[in-house]
Amino acid sequence: MQYRFSPKPAYRIAQLSDCHLLATSSDTYQQIQPAVHLAAIVDTLTAEQPDAVLLTGDVTQDHSAESYQLLARLLAPLSCPVFCLPGNHDDIARLEVLCQQAPFRPERSLQLAHWQLLLLDTKGPTPAGVFPLAQQQWLAEQCRQSTAQALWLFCHHHPRPLNCFIDKHGQLDQTGLWQTIAAEPRVLGIAHGHAHYAYHRREHDIDIVGCPASSVQFLPTPDWQTVNGGPQWCDWFFSATGKVSWQFRQLDLTAKK
Repeated sequence: MQYRFSPKPAYRIAQLSDCHLLATSSDTYQQIQPAVHLAAIVDTLTAEQPDAVLLTGDVTQDHSAESYQLLARLLAPLSCPVFCLPGNHDDIARLEVLCQQAPFRPERSLQLAHWQLLLLDTKGPTPAGVFPLAQQQWLAEQCRQSTAQALWLFCHHHPRPLNCFIDKHGQLDQTGLWQTIAAEPRVLGIAHGHAHYAYHRREHDIDIVGCPASSVQFLPTPDWQTVNGGPQWCDWFFSATGKVSWQFRQLDLTAKK
């Protein structure tokens, strides 16, 4: 399935990742209330009206039915479509049910003028990422069928080591992923969540962008350390001329008190 956006000169996509919601809005994760952070981001996006919101995994922490119901309530004010990818904490069946109700959508291929965004499922049986043959074939087929001038990939797990503790839960099938990317010169970049860490680097002419978490950030240290940097996400700008840019966003909740 493919979702086609109406033609326009440029598109703004808000990428949210690693929300780590629990059953209630008052529940805490790493000394913060994830629902409070997410609600603040939704308030901002409701006012700014992006063309779409993309959730790149770990939308809940305990993958309970209540946490997905909470996610649906928090994102209900959005008037744009919301697309979801599973993270290692997510329940696939519950996420699929969620994506059948507005504003959520089930598509994994998004057409924006000259761009095509492909949403990769890297969830495996462990916290680490996988990219098995079936996913490699899906990506290759999407590339073959695409008439877009440029392609961009989104997934949950980081596709290259970050030289910190999160690498033990990184992408296990890096060879298959990068071979598929190398076979398609129109793929210009890949963005992910999972690492709770905002960064950008280039490898083999491919931009790799890590989206910060809406909940807490992880420090790029040998051991697991977290810091409350406030609600964070990444805004993407895709132009009809084939240009792409992004901006890491952060809200200061203390300023509202």
